[in-house]
Amino acid sequence: MEIRRAQAADVAEIVAMIANDQLAAKRESPGDPRYLAAFAEIDADPNQLLAVLDDNGEVVGTLQLTFTPGLSRLGMKRATIEAVRVRDDQRGSGLGRRFIEWAIAEARARGCGLVQLTTDASRADAHRFYERLGFKASHVGMKLPL
Repeated sequence: MEIRRAQAADVAEIVAMIANDQLAAKRESPGDPRYLAAFAEIDADPNQLLAVLDDNGEVVGTLQLTFTPGLSRLGMKRATIEAVRVRDDQRGSGLGRRFIEWAIAEARARGCGLVQLTTDASRADAHRFYERLGFKASHVGMKLPL
């Protein structure tokens, strides 16, 4: 099992994992060409890292790391973890923990002083998972659809 930067050839498998979810199933459209355009934009941005868990050429997990420079906290850079997915048949194997620990180490290596993430309020299992890894619910997130 290796963790690596995603490639365009991985996009269909990544989108399938994202769509295989009670919340995302209604909003995603696997096969839509806009995903490849979005991937190209992510891949070209040095402050974005779309990573995959690769099991002998098969993508079994994904997450996106965003590195954000800022002025607060004495100009501290922070990392945001988003779109974390581990394929259904791999859950409970410890891969999710390993993947998040890798993301934290990557953030540290890039000079970040904080790692943050959001998770839907309805995902109680995910909240427990992140809390076991040391994350604390410290803020209230809000969205405004455009």
